[in-house]
Amino acid sequence: MNIKYLISTLVILIIAQTSFCQSKNIYHKGWVDFNKNGKMDLFEDPSQPVETRVNDLLSQMNLNEKTNQTATLYGYGRVLKDEMPTAGWKSEIWKDGIANIDEELNGLAYNKKAQTQYSFPFSKHASAINTVQKWFVEETRLGIPVDFTNEAIHGLCHDRATPLPAPVNIGSTWNKHLVYQAGSMVGTEARALGYTNVYAPILDVARDQRWGRVVECYGEDPFLIAELGKQMTLGIQDHGAAATLKHYAVYSVPKGGRDGNARTDPHVAPREMHQLFLYPFRRVIQEAHPMGIMSSYNDWDGVPVSASHYFLTDLLRKQFGFTGYVVSDSEAIEFIFSKHHVAENMKGAVKQAIEAGLNVYTNFNMPDKYILPLRELVNEGAVPMETLNQRVADVLRVKFKLGLFDQPYVKDPAAADRVVHTKAAEELSRQINRESLVLLKNANHTLPLDKSKLKNILVTGPLATEVNYTTSRYGPSNNPVTTILEGIKAYVSNNIKTSIKPEVNYVKGCEVIDETWPESEIIPTALTPAEQASIAQAVAAARNSDVVIAVVGETDAQVGESKSRTGLGLPGRQLQLLQALYATGKPVVMVMVNGRPLTINWENRYLSAILQAGFLGPSAGNTVAETLFGDYNPGGKLTMTYPKSIGQIEFNFPFKPASQAGQSSKEDPNGYGKTTVLGALYPFGYGLSYTTFEFSDLVVTPDQLTAQGDVQVSVKVKNTGGRKGDQVVQLYLKDEESSVTTYESVLRGFERVSLQPGETKTVQFVLHPDDLALLDKDMKWTVEPGKFQVMIGNSSEDIKLSKEFIVVD
Repeated sequence: MNIKYLISTLVILIIAQTSFCQSKNIYHKGWVDFNKNGKMDLFEDPSQPVETRVNDLLSQMNLNEKTNQTATLYGYGRVLKDEMPTAGWKSEIWKDGIANIDEELNGLAYNKKAQTQYSFPFSKHASAINTVQKWFVEETRLGIPVDFTNEAIHGLCHDRATPLPAPVNIGSTWNKHLVYQAGSMVGTEARALGYTNVYAPILDVARDQRWGRVVECYGEDPFLIAELGKQMTLGIQDHGAAATLKHYAVYSVPKGGRDGNARTDPHVAPREMHQLFLYPFRRVIQEAHPMGIMSSYNDWDGVPVSASHYFLTDLLRKQFGFTGYVVSDSEAIEFIFSKHHVAENMKGAVKQAIEAGLNVYTNFNMPDKYILPLRELVNEGAVPMETLNQRVADVLRVKFKLGLFDQPYVKDPAAADRVVHTKAAEELSRQINRESLVLLKNANHTLPLDKSKLKNILVTGPLATEVNYTTSRYGPSNNPVTTILEGIKAYVSNNIKTSIKPEVNYVKGCEVIDETWPESEIIPTALTPAEQASIAQAVAAARNSDVVIAVVGETDAQVGESKSRTGLGLPGRQLQLLQALYATGKPVVMVMVNGRPLTINWENRYLSAILQAGFLGPSAGNTVAETLFGDYNPGGKLTMTYPKSIGQIEFNFPFKPASQAGQSSKEDPNGYGKTTVLGALYPFGYGLSYTTFEFSDLVVTPDQLTAQGDVQVSVKVKNTGGRKGDQVVQLYLKDEESSVTTYESVLRGFERVSLQPGETKTVQFVLHPDDLALLDKDMKWTVEPGKFQVMIGNSSEDIKLSKEFIVVD
C-alpha cells in the first residue's frame, strides 16, 4: 500500500515537473505549444489553413473547454473581481478558458468600481493585458487565447483614448473617407492597448425621433448607414481588430419609441424590414466582412431575435454570408424567458439561443449562468454535440483570423504610449467634430459673427457650461473637456486682434429641465420665482450685449439608452428663456446641443441663427467657437428628418408615395379638410453654409441598359460664394413604375467636397444593379425594366438637377 502510494506520488511529481518545464518552454521560433505536449500540432502551425487549425483544435477539446468558448467574462469592476490573475482562478469556471473578456481594465469614468491602476499609462495596460492573456495561454490545458473585446462607437472605450463625437454627429459629416480614418484610429488604438475586438459600428436605422438611442445611430436612412458603417468596419479591421456590428436586428423601432424595458414589438412589415432595417447589415457584411455581430434583445413577429434560426442562421450566415461569431446583447438570452415568455427558464432560453445560431453569451454576470445549463443540455442530448462544435468553431475561427494563435500578446507594450491618442489622432477627432456641425438657419448672414463690430457678447443657456454629453459610457473617458463658454472666451482672447477685445459675459438663464419635467411636457406649470429671476437676469445682460449666444438643448440625462421622450421640444424652461431673449430685440444665435431631432418650430421662425452642435466630443467649445466666428464654415447635413410635431411621427426619409402627403383640400364624399401641420421642419440631407453652391452638367450614361449594367453619373458643383466651404453632393434615385410599391425616392450616392471660392469640381457616381433593385412580389431582389430618374440636390427635398435612364429586358 505504501509502495503504491509512493509510486503514485512520484508519478504526479514527475508529471507536474514535466508540465512546469513545458509551460516554461512553450514558446518556440514561429509557433507556440499551446497544448504543452512538446510537438507542433496542426492548430499550432501558422502555415496551415484556418479551417484545418480550427478542426484540429476542436478535436482536442473536451465538453468543458468547448462550452467555455460560448460565454463572455466581463472585465474588472463589472464581473471580474481581480485586476490580475490569482491562484483562485484555478477554481473558477474559466480555468478551462473563455471566449472573450469584455472591457478589461479600461477605467470607465462613470464606474467607480472599474477604476484601475492598469488603465493608464497605455503601456501599462498593454502589459496588463499580456499578463491576463499569459495566464490563459500557460495555465489552461489547451492554452486557447482570449479575445479581448471593448466598446468603440465614440472612439475606443478606454481611459484617455482618442474621443469621437456621438454617432449621430459622425453621420452628419457625410464623409466616408473621414469615417474610414476614424475606424483606422480605433482599430490601431485597440490593438496597441491589447483589445482584439471592438463593438462598432452601430447599424441601427433610427426611424423614431423619440427613441433614446437615436444619439448612437448614424441616422434614419439605410444607404447612408451602410456606406458609413462599411467605412468604419473596414477602418477597424484593416488595422488588426475585429469589428462587431450592432444591434442585429430590427432593434431601433420599439413601439411608440419607448425605450428601456419596452424594447420589443417592432411593427415592421417583412419587405420594409429587408429594405430598411436589414439593408445596412447585409451590405456591410458582404462588402466589409466584419468578424462579429451582436444580436439584439427585441423580438420580431413574435420570435426573439436571439432565439431565431431565421435571423441568426438563415439570413445572417446562409443569405448574407457572415462567417464570424454572434455575441448576445446584455440580457438578450434572459429576456427569452423573462420578457418574451417563450421559454420556461434560463436553460430553455440557452437551448433556443444556441440552436438558433448564437455563439457567445454576454451579460453582466458570471459566465456560469450560461455555461452550466449548456453543459447539462449537451449531456442530456438536448443539444447535439455537432451543434456545439459548430458554434465553437465560429469563435475559434475568429481567433485564428485575428492571429491570436500566432502572436497572442501585444508584441510591444511600450509602443502603446506612442500610438494611442497622438496629436494626429486628436486632430482627426477635432476635424470630425467640425464636419459634424449643421447650420440650420442663418437669417441676414448673422453668422459668422463680425469680430470688428462686437463689444459685448452674452453667452447664456444651461448647456454653455455642460460637459457630460461629450463623454459617453461607450467611448473614452477622462479626457479634458472644453465647454462652449470656455471655447468662446478662449477664442475671443486669442483670436480677436482688435485693440479692445469684446467682453464675454455669462448668465445661465435656466436649468436644462424644471422640477416637474418630464410631466411639464404634458401639463405646463408656472415658472417659479427663482426661474423668473434667472431668466430676468439673462434678459438684463442681453440688453447690454451686441449679440446673444444661447446654448440650449439636451444632456445625456435626456437622451441615450433607456431615455426615450414624450415630447421633442427643448426641455424645461429653455424655450421661455429664448422667447424672453428674443423680446429684447438683440440678435439671438442658438447653439443646439442635441442627441436627436427636436421640434424647434418657434426657434426656427424667430431666432436669427441656429447651429446644431449635436453631441460633440471633448473639444466641443473650441469647435463651436471657431465656427461661430467664421474660422470654420459648417458643411454638415442632417441624417434625420426634423418633424414639426410628434404627431407626425413616423416621419422620415425614405417614405412611400403619398405616405407623408397632406389631406384632401377638395370636397370629397369621403371627407376633406385641413387638420394637420404638414411637412418637415428640416428635411433629411438639409444643411446650410456660409457660402453658396450651384450644380451643373449632370451626365447619366448610358441612357438605356440591361438589368445587369452599371450607370455612370457625373455632375459639376461650384462654389459661387466668397468663402471656402464644403458641399455634400447627394444623389437620389426614383423608380417611376414598379411591380410593388417602392419609396418615393432613395439615396444612392453622396460625396462631400471642399471648394475654394469660384472653384468647380466634377463628382462621379456609379449606380450598380443592387442600387436599382427592389424586393418583388416573391420577395426576391430584382432589377425590373422601366424608367428611373437620377436626381442631384442639396437635400432630399431640394433637388436641383434630374435625368432619366431606362432599364430594358
